[in-house]
Amino acid sequence: MGNRRLPLTKTIVVTGASSGIGKACALQLDKLELRVFAGVRREIDGEALRREASARLTPILLDITDAASITSAVDIVTTAIGETGEAGLAGIINNAGIAVAGPLEFLPVSEIRKQLEVNVIGQIAVTQAFLPLLRRGQGRIINIGSLGGRIAMPFLGPYNAAKFAMEALTDALRMELRPWHIHVSIIEPGFIATPIWEKSNEAADTIFNNLPPQADHLYSTITPAVREAYSRVGRTGTPVEEVAKVILQALTATRPKTRYLVGRGARLGTGILQRLPDRLRDVLITWWLTKGAGLM
Repeated sequence: MGNRRLPLTKTIVVTGASSGIGKACALQLDKLELRVFAGVRREIDGEALRREASARLTPILLDITDAASITSAVDIVTTAIGETGEAGLAGIINNAGIAVAGPLEFLPVSEIRKQLEVNVIGQIAVTQAFLPLLRRGQGRIINIGSLGGRIAMPFLGPYNAAKFAMEALTDALRMELRPWHIHVSIIEPGFIATPIWEKSNEAADTIFNNLPPQADHLYSTITPAVREAYSRVGRTGTPVEEVAKVILQALTATRPKTRYLVGRGARLGTGILQRLPDRLRDVLITWWLTKGAGLM
C-alpha cells in the first residue's frame, strides 16, 4: 500500500451513515474488511444500509445531539471490541450534519442554534465519548469539514459558521491529542453531489414559508436564483465516492495530512477565491450564484 497502513485495530465508527458521504464511506471501509459501526437515526436506514454491506457492518442508532443515544452507541462498540480482543478503536469519522439556509436577518434563532448543535456540539460530544477507545487503539479522528469552512456563502451563514468552527476545533484537538499520537484530520470537500442539499432545500421551504412578509419583499429578487444554484451543484457536484476515497487516505496514511481538499471546486476556492480581496470575492461569489437569473 505504499506509504499507507491499515489501522492497527479494525473497528471504525462512522456517523451520519444513512446517505451521502457517510454511507459511501461506510460501504467502502466495509469492502476493505474493516468492522464498521454505521450511525443512523432510523432503523429503516440501518436496514437499507445492511442490505448493501457485508455481515461485518453494524448499523447503530445514533443521534449525535442526544447524550443517551451517544452513551448507548459507545456501550455497543465497547462490548464489540471487547469480544474481538481489539485494543481499541481504529478511527471515528464525524460526518453527521445538516445545512440550514436562509437570510440571517430573518432566520429563527432556533434554526441557527439547531445548526450549531448538530454540526459543532454534536461532533465534539461524540468525539469526547469515543476518545477513551481511540486512545487505547491509537485511532484517528476524521472530521468532515467543507470549503464552506474557509469561504462563506450568502444564505448559508449558519452552515458556514458551523464549518468554520470545526476548522478551529480540529486544529485545537490535533494539538491537544498529539502526546497520544492520535492524528486528527479534516476533510474539506467543495460542492458534493449529496442529499444534504436536497434536505436543506426541503427545510428551507418550511423556513421561507414562515418568514415575515418583509423578508419576501427584501430578498425575493435574489433567493430563488441562489437556491437554484445550490440545488444545481448538489446534483452535479463531485461524487460522494471521491470523498470516501480521501477519507480512506486520511485513515490509512502513515503520515496523514491535517487537511484534505476534495473536488475541483475546493481547489479552485482555496487556490483563487480565498486569496482575493474580500469585496472582490463577494462580487464574484454573488455573480456566480445569480448569473443564471441574469441578476448581475
